[in-house]
Amino acid sequence: MSAELALDFLLPGDPQTRTGGYIYDHRIMQGLAALGWRVTVHSLDSSFPSPSLFALEDARSTLEKIPIGGIVVIDGLALGGMPDLLADQAGRLRLVALIHHPLACEKGLAPERRRALEHSEERALAAVDKVIVTSGWTMERLAGDGVPAERVHVVMPGTDPAPLAHGSGGSSLNLLCVATLTPRKGHAVLFDALSQLRDWSWHLYCVGSLQRDTTTATELRAQIERLGLTGRVTLTGEVTEDALANHYASADLFVLASYLEGYGMALAEALSRGLPLVSTSAGAIPDTVTADSAILVPEGDSGALANALAKTMDDPRVLRALASGARIGRDNLPSWEQASEQFAAALRSLW
Repeated sequence: MSAELALDFLLPGDPQTRTGGYIYDHRIMQGLAALGWRVTVHSLDSSFPSPSLFALEDARSTLEKIPIGGIVVIDGLALGGMPDLLADQAGRLRLVALIHHPLACEKGLAPERRRALEHSEERALAAVDKVIVTSGWTMERLAGDGVPAERVHVVMPGTDPAPLAHGSGGSSLNLLCVATLTPRKGHAVLFDALSQLRDWSWHLYCVGSLQRDTTTATELRAQIERLGLTGRVTLTGEVTEDALANHYASADLFVLASYLEGYGMALAEALSRGLPLVSTSAGAIPDTVTADSAILVPEGDSGALANALAKTMDDPRVLRALASGARIGRDNLPSWEQASEQFAAALRSLW
């Protein structure tokens, strides 16, 4: 194997974490290995992007052990937390930032924390040789922050071939949301919207970790009880791949009330199964879904979301039209093989 086809991949916490960003990292590394790359994964401390002193020293030690000229891909969750370390390594290593969405775009940040993340990530990006992003929206956002377009490569996530969803087959509409319970994913807005639709027959399944943000999970449980939706909303927590596939298969409608998506992998997964979509127009979502597969509303607007959901519940023809659009749109989704090849091409541009 050529020594050039080697890279070190840095990301915080458990590489097997089942969120969109970590799944992207895992599938890209898997794809690069299939293309002949030797990929060494370094799991940094989970305190990033707000690293402890121990986490920074561990990251420094990791970077210093990589030979001169080595290609290093750094996930954005870690990147923004170590601008000084990256500045020290610039020139010695070939540094590549992988940005899913800017850190300061996370929902619920205090103003001073948002400003600190903006400054830290800006400095970190200035130290790297290349930037890989998962959507055109993120590229445009970084361009607005002063990152030159010629340094940025867009590599959208792939999707796997999947069978068409068969739906619930019942009179009650089976709604599915796949998202970790964090403020950015907008579960609270979704629950408020559904509380306005008590007269319709539906049940919502929320698939996603209840452990990554236990404060938000507790607040959402309390909201469900307060709104009287206990019997109509199920928080499943994180599930196995087979169980997730079953949720997609039996869904009638996919809904995501996110305040921001740097791509929206769960939406693409739903689209790949021909599911009609109701979501927001936040971030890269309008570019990820097709116009005839989804009803998109402004983020944070529970009234608009309730109206969109009511349209699908009032008229089966609306749901069928969206499903038809999804079945057409799924044919244009990129594969993970294509994504890995594009990622490899971005890395080769360092030579």
